[in-house]
Amino acid sequence: MSERKDLELIAELVPRGARVLDLGCGTGELLAHLIEHRACSGYGIELADANVHASMARGIDVIQFNLEDGLALFEDRSFDVVLQLDTLQHLRNTEKMLLETARVGRLGIVSFPNFAHWPNRLRVAGGRMPVTKTLPYQWYDTPNIRVGTHADFEVLARNNGLTILDSFGLQDGQPVRRWPNLRASVAVFKFERQD
Repeated sequence: MSERKDLELIAELVPRGARVLDLGCGTGELLAHLIEHRACSGYGIELADANVHASMARGIDVIQFNLEDGLALFEDRSFDVVLQLDTLQHLRNTEKMLLETARVGRLGIVSFPNFAHWPNRLRVAGGRMPVTKTLPYQWYDTPNIRVGTHADFEVLARNNGLTILDSFGLQDGQPVRRWPNLRASVAVFKFERQD
C-alpha cells in the first residue's frame, strides 16, 4: 500500500478495536494506521528483512515467516480480521492461502492488481504485457507469480464457500463500484467463511 487514500479506504473496512493479522505487511504502514486511528491490535507477517526492520521501527509486532508454508501456527478464528493486501499474486498456492485466511480470521480482506483494468486489456491487445502503476514490472522481472481479475476472485471465493461482504475497485485513490473489473486497477474484497 503506497497511496495514503487507498490505505485509508481499506482501513475503513476493518472494525474499530479489531485484532488484526496482516499477511505480507510490508513496512507495517497499514497496521500502524489501524493501531493509531482505529484502536486495533495485531501482528504482521513479512518475509523480507528490510520490511521486517521497517515494521519493527514503527512499533509493529512482526513475525518473519514465509506465507508459502501456510498459517498452521495460528488456530481457527484467532483474529477478527486477516489482511492480504498486494500479496496473493506473489504466492504459488493462492487458493490454499485464501482458505487459511478464512480459517484464521472471522473476516478476510484482500487486494491485488486487477489485470482486467481497461489499460491492461489494451496493452495485451497490442501484443505487449502491461506496465502500470499497480503492475510496475516488465514481464521478465516481475515478482508476481500470477495475475488475477476482480471477476476471477468472485468465482474463486464462491467456489471455496466464502461469502463476499463487500467488493470494489480502487483507481487513483477513489473507490470504483460500477464495473470495477473494467474501470479499476486494484481489486478489493471483504469476505467471511460460510459456516
